[in-house]
Amino acid sequence: MRSLVLLLASLTLSGCMTVSDMAEGTRYQMSDAGLLDHSDTRRTNSVRVQPDSFIFIAQGAFVPPGSAYPRPNVVAEEAFNGFVEYFPMVRRARQAEGLEQAMAEARGAGAHYLLYCRFAAADDRIGNADEWSDQEALDRLGLDSGVIQVMLIETSTQYLIDTVRIRSRGGLLTFHDNTPQDLIARPLAQYARSLLGMGDQ
Repeated sequence: MRSLVLLLASLTLSGCMTVSDMAEGTRYQMSDAGLLDHSDTRRTNSVRVQPDSFIFIAQGAFVPPGSAYPRPNVVAEEAFNGFVEYFPMVRRARQAEGLEQAMAEARGAGAHYLLYCRFAAADDRIGNADEWSDQEALDRLGLDSGVIQVMLIETSTQYLIDTVRIRSRGGLLTFHDNTPQDLIARPLAQYARSLLGMGDQ
C-alpha cells in the first residue's frame, strides 16, 4: 500500500513538470548551492531589441586587477558565440579596443547597436596540480570567480540603452581546470535571450 501511494504521488508530480523543466530546476538548485557554476546577472533596464538588429561586439583593453590574466578579447568572443545563435546579424572586433574606436568601427559596419564589454574582476584560484605546483598556497585553493560589465549602446544616437553586471563563480563539482573566462559563456547567452524577451533555457 505504501509503495502504491508513493508511485501515485510520483506519477502525479511528474505530470506537472516536463523532464527538461525538472533538469533545469535541478541545475539551478545545484548551482545556487555552490555545486555547479553560478552566475548572477543585474540589468539596469529590461529593454528588448528586434531579432534582426545588427549588433557589433567589442571588448575594452582593460585588464582586471589581480593575478588572473584572461585571454585578450575573450569576453567579446564568448559574447559573439552566445549572440550569434539568436541574432543573425552579429560582428565582433578582432582585438580589444577603446570605446571610441569600437563605436567608429560599429558605425562603419552599419551596426544598430554596440555591445561593449570588459572583465572588471577575475580571481583564478588553484584548480589542478599544475597550478598548485606553481603557487603552493592553501589560501589560493578554491572556486574561480569573475565580474563582467556590459554596455549596450545605440550607434546612431550613442544612447546607453542597457548596462549589465554579471558575477560568476565556479562550482565544487566543476572547478577542476577551470578559469574565470570559462564561466562567462552561459550568462552571456542568457543575456542574449533576455534581449529578445525569451526566458532561460
